[in-house]
Amino acid sequence: MAQALEQMIVRRGDLVPCRTAFIDANTPGSDLKENFTVIGGGVSESADQHVHIRETPGFNIGAAGQPPKCTNSLHSHRTAEVFFVQSGRWRFFWGLHGDAGEVVLEEGDIFNIPTGIFRGFENIGTDYGMIMAILGGDDAGGGVIWAPHVIEAAASHGLVLGENGRLYDTRKGDHLPDDVRPMPLLTAQELEAFPEPTAAEVIPNFVARYWDLMAMAAKGPAKVIGTDGYLRDRPGFEVDFLTRGSISDNLYVCDQPEVLMPVHGHWRVTMNDETTTLNSGDTCLVPAGVERALGPSMMGEASLYRVRKTDDAPGPTQAH
Repeated sequence: MAQALEQMIVRRGDLVPCRTAFIDANTPGSDLKENFTVIGGGVSESADQHVHIRETPGFNIGAAGQPPKCTNSLHSHRTAEVFFVQSGRWRFFWGLHGDAGEVVLEEGDIFNIPTGIFRGFENIGTDYGMIMAILGGDDAGGGVIWAPHVIEAAASHGLVLGENGRLYDTRKGDHLPDDVRPMPLLTAQELEAFPEPTAAEVIPNFVARYWDLMAMAAKGPAKVIGTDGYLRDRPGFEVDFLTRGSISDNLYVCDQPEVLMPVHGHWRVTMNDETTTLNSGDTCLVPAGVERALGPSMMGEASLYRVRKTDDAPGPTQAH
């Protein structure tokens, strides 16, 4: 049975935030961030997290919203974590203590953060900002790996993470079940496996700037992440960038699920004889094998990220 088009769309204005998603939810400086799980279960550690579309197309889509000066604490993933800036100005930093390197990203910029390094991010703009995330694998790598000092700081503010991946807030009277132990801190030996790459090593291979992609996509989709992408990797999905000159309104079919995420402008999408308009910040999941058409619906700047599943197994970032 064909799925109604609107059921496959999560509108930015309908996003349901979670303020208790992760272990740093009580830690000053990180306690005002909001987490959104758009497609798939994501990596939230809170039972309060709302999931908009549970079906996963081989990867997860999430988002983080933060006011100015709010920071997301240092953590790592086993599969890809790709961010693009939906709104605002953001500083991304990495390394066990966040001082190995950093980069500042503007609206539309995209960052394929290498797996196996600790990373964090901070809204350095003047207003509430949002970044969209693509997480590799149906189970998004099985969860988050936190830097030891993040877990220790959280405990001093009442939050304990269990080995089952769930948070317990002792300030609210929660306690770990008898059969659940606290998440152990990484040992010194384990921490040695986490590299500390410099900005010079990371930025050229893992960051793509919006206006460069606009130029590259002037006459066809720009391949951003993939085996032959501008950022070469095999994370289990590929990312293309589309603008007005990249695509016609002709119907086409893809044998893999694809997710459409407009950055700027308004995009008309047709599926199952239904037509609607996607706006900046909306997310649309198009199932495999469904005939669809896509194109800008108004004059002016128009740009969109398109994500498709590939046959590559999600896992560590490929060497450059």
